[in-house]
Parts: sequence; C-alpha cells; structure tokens
Amino acid sequence: MAMNFEQARQNMVENQVRPWDVLDARVLDVLARVRREDFVAPEHRGLAFADVCLPLGHGEVMMKPVLEGRVLQALDLQPEDRVLEIGTGSGFLTACLASLAAQVTSIDMHADFTAAAAQRLQAAGIGNVELVTGEAVHGWQPAGLFDALAVTGAVWQIPPRFLGWLKPGGRLLAVRGESPAQQLVLLTHEGSGRYRETILLETDLPYLAHAEPPRRFVF
Repeated sequence: MAMNFEQARQNMVENQVRPWDVLDARVLDVLARVRREDFVAPEHRGLAFADVCLPLGHGEVMMKPVLEGRVLQALDLQPEDRVLEIGTGSGFLTACLASLAAQVTSIDMHADFTAAAAQRLQAAGIGNVELVTGEAVHGWQPAGLFDALAVTGAVWQIPPRFLGWLKPGGRLLAVRGESPAQQLVLLTHEGSGRYRETILLETDLPYLAHAEPPRRFVF
C-alpha cells in the first residue's frame, strides 16, 4: 500500500516534534508544509519521517526531525533575517530556514550536495537561497554579517571566525563538544565581543570537516 506522505508528515510534527518541546507555531507550520520526503534519497523516502538520522554520503547525516525542530525554534528567525547555514546537506533544513527568514546563504564543501540541494529547492519553489560550494572552517569568507548562523555538523569548538560573522543581537547555533556527549548550544551576540551561551540539550552528530577534536596520541 502506498505511503500517505501528507499524513506521515503531520504525524511527525504532532507525535515527534511537538512533544520534544517545539511549541513555536511558525516552526511547526514549516515542518508540516515542507515536503521532507522530497529532500531524502529515493531509497530512504519510506524513512523520511522516522526518528532517526538518515545517511547522506561523505559520512554525513540528515538530522532527526526532532532536532531540526529544536534548531529552528532556538534560532527564533524573523521575516527580515539574513541567515547563514554551514553544511547544506540534503537542503531540507535550508528550505525550512528560507521559509522563516528573508534570505539564506548555505555553504557545503561537497559539490554533489550543493547541486542536489539546488534541484530540490527549485522543485519546492524556494528561491531566497544562495548556495555556495566551499570550505567554511578555514577558507570561505562571506560578504557581510548575518542575523543567524546554523552549523549543521558538530564542532569540537566553535571556530572564532564563525562568531565574527554575526551581527550584534545575532544567534549562532551549533552542536559542540566530544562525541558521544555533545551539546546543542546557542550563542547570542550581545555586542562588544560578548556572547551569551545557552545549552539546550545533549545530542550526537558527525563532525563538520576540519572541526573534529585534535588527535590524541597514545604511547
């Protein structure tokens, strides 16, 4: 029997995301509208709404729906916001960010991810996204500052250059720490080089390239 994707998406929102303390009506509405099943590999469409991380290739994964909900809620995006996403991945979170904000720049070092995301976003009718293929931890430098920055892969420590891309009042969200006990953290730029830190929950994600913990040598 064919899967009812519309019903499955609504069930994901009501039975997974909302019970995980995602109560922002705008976020719930976006997760109910954006067709997550169109942003996963064809062989994973039947798992598009499962409470699991889905493999994307290159050792990377698509976040669980509940974590995507918490990320979107914590960023508290406003219709006029300019957003930077580091790690385009499937393009699904990109689509959600773009549905909540004015403009999204999304960077990924894998050209195949960028190309696939471009096709998916176009098919979804989402045009307020600039996709960039590049390496963000050491190389790429954006033009201008952002109201919000979402890092979709884990980092051992938040690169200082990322903080320099935030406007005063801007928010940076990242999964930080050492696997398997990483933390989802929100840093808010309070001006004059000061950042307020809020720890939201514990989780575990693969590391962003070049943001892994240093190797420890055992003798």
